[in-house]
Amino acid sequence: MVSYDNAFQLAYNGETEAAKRILLDLVSKTPDDLDARSLLASTYSWNGDYTRARDEFNLITSKRRDHKNAWISSIKNELYTKNYATALGLANKALKYLDGNSEIERLRTIALEGIEHQEFTENGWFDDQAIAVDQNNQEKENRIGRKMEKVDESVDTTEVKTVVKPKTPLDEEVLKNRFGIRNSFTVFDQRYDPMVYSNIAFKHQTKWGSIIPAINYSNRLGQQGLQYDVSLYPKLARKVYAYLNYGYSNAPIYPAHKMAGDIYVNLPKGIELSGGGRYIKFESRDVRVVTNSLGYYTGNYYFSLRSYITPRPDNLTRFSGNLLVRKYLRDGENYIGGTVGMGYSPELRQLRSGDELLAETLLYIESQRLGIEYQFTGKNAPNIYKANIGVARQELSYDSGNFFWAVSAGLTYQVKF
Repeated sequence: MVSYDNAFQLAYNGETEAAKRILLDLVSKTPDDLDARSLLASTYSWNGDYTRARDEFNLITSKRRDHKNAWISSIKNELYTKNYATALGLANKALKYLDGNSEIERLRTIALEGIEHQEFTENGWFDDQAIAVDQNNQEKENRIGRKMEKVDESVDTTEVKTVVKPKTPLDEEVLKNRFGIRNSFTVFDQRYDPMVYSNIAFKHQTKWGSIIPAINYSNRLGQQGLQYDVSLYPKLARKVYAYLNYGYSNAPIYPAHKMAGDIYVNLPKGIELSGGGRYIKFESRDVRVVTNSLGYYTGNYYFSLRSYITPRPDNLTRFSGNLLVRKYLRDGENYIGGTVGMGYSPELRQLRSGDELLAETLLYIESQRLGIEYQFTGKNAPNIYKANIGVARQELSYDSGNFFWAVSAGLTYQVKF
């Protein structure tokens, strides 16, 4: 039976991938095994996955303030990426709980030297003479650190400039499942009654990617209906993944079928590109949309510009676009952001007499949109909370050139397990 000791020995011998598999299994079965989680985080850090390591170290130190190994390894993780200010902040915080710890004091000095643009010694943070207060645990950490020195030197950190990066479907989660509930509503300044939207979704991550089945519910324009939806995020290569989606509904307020697909490519310098399309099938006609996006992250900020191009005959092609800006806080699950959008997008207009559908017309409605969002996790649990509010100015479908205002708000809750 595999154990923490097996994983430690593998890591000590440089077999970090084998050690990581054991540790992932251990923390999935026993999430409160902080020693195993700390070693798992260290394997991420040694292999250059600094963001994932940071997430794990933050989780440990938030649960157990005096976990010396986690604090020391967390500080080293920031030093590897040359985030000296963050390393200094972590060292100062660690010393509140581990007053007088010589290793943390030493790492704090290195962080200060980095901030002052001074060169530190050849040994760097791999000081063979570092004093371990807890002989059983700290000496193990020092030995592994010395063993992995060559691994660390082989990692190219010249492009690692961020403190916190957004999470992508390429990131491997420790907790493989999520269940989420979302509710939102929209009110209008004229004509229309309030609209309600709800969604329940389940996400499961595998080694090939993620799958997310969902059910959407809407109550709008005096009618209600369900849409059944499934999304896939398959990993295609080390820095390439795809988004695939299919939705079906027999409700009149949803399209009968919708399909979507995008290919995402992560490039150096914090750039992400995507391209793909959308196909929406209504009763009266079909809609085809070409999509593309440009994403960029710098520091704790992430920017994403996405456009939607709807080809139409007679040079009547329609365009719409959205700009998303987020500032990430302590990790990739915590952020505050804003969106702004404008352009023409397809909207379904239905004429009915009682329960009889008389006509179905697809119009291209002009709109401008502005929204803000805030997502955060609990202090002692990985569950996710999100709130958003937005305002839109949209053209009346029955009176071209005249507009109405709409205000929307929503809440989302996700449980990770």
